[in-house]
Amino acid sequence: MNDIKKLGRIEVIVIAIFALFKIIRKSTLENTSSEAIRIFLLSFPNFCEGVIGVLTLTMLGLIISKHLNIGHSAIYLLATVIAAIYVITQELKFHNLGGKNVYDPNDLVFSIIGLLVGYTIVHKLQPRINT
Repeated sequence: MNDIKKLGRIEVIVIAIFALFKIIRKSTLENTSSEAIRIFLLSFPNFCEGVIGVLTLTMLGLIISKHLNIGHSAIYLLATVIAAIYVITQELKFHNLGGKNVYDPNDLVFSIIGLLVGYTIVHKLQPRINT
C-alpha cells in the first residue's frame, strides 16, 4: 500500500500546482503579452489531466491486480492507454465528459506530454501492491 500512497502524494502535488496555476491564470493572462505564457497557462490543465489520469488508473489497476493475476508492467501500460483514450478523444471532441471542451492543438500536445510524464513516473517508481 505504500506505493499507492506514494502515487497519491504525487497526485496531491500535481493537483496543488494545478490549483495554483488556476488561481494566477486570469490575472496573468490579463497582464501578459507573451504568447508562450498564454499557451502554457491555457494548456497546462491538460498536462495535469494526463498525469493524474495515468496515476489514478495505475492505483486502481494495482488494487484490482490483487484479485486478478495481472503483471505490474501490464497495469502501467494499460492505465496509460486507457487514460490516453479518454484524454485524446476528449481533446479531439469525440465527447465532452470532462466539460465543454474547445479544440486547441496545444491542449492536445500538453495532454500527450502529461500522459508520457505519468507513464514515466509509474515506470520509474515501479509501484507494487502487497498481496
